[in-house]
Amino acid sequence: QVQLVESGGGLVQAGGSLRLSCAASGRTFSNLAMGWFRQAPGKEREFVAAISWSGGTIYYSDSVKGRSTISRDNAKNTVYLQMNSLKPEDTAVYYCAAATAPTPVAAAYKSWGQGTQVTVSS
Repeated sequence: QVQLVESGGGLVQAGGSLRLSCAASGRTFSNLAMGWFRQAPGKEREFVAAISWSGGTIYYSDSVKGRSTISRDNAKNTVYLQMNSLKPEDTAVYYCAAATAPTPVAAAYKSWGQGTQVTVSS
């Protein structure tokens, strides 16, 4: 089992940027694919981005593609989500999660963090 702790959320104006971090512990991080998901009030959890253990395979949702970058530092057991040109519709709780392979399917992720709130004001 791996423990995940997100950080970096906050309140930002539309057009601004945030970098979310997810620190992992408890299992070999470098063997895991990592994903970012988000959930807005009253909506289902949705896929944002995923990255393979090596960083060689990356997926983005259409809603963030071109505005966000997922990356990882295996030496620091941390995965990042850089979000630019933020929009009010990006407002949500953002979760990181771990899986054996990168995928947009939430059910494939067995370990989840507690989430970090991102609020984008217009």
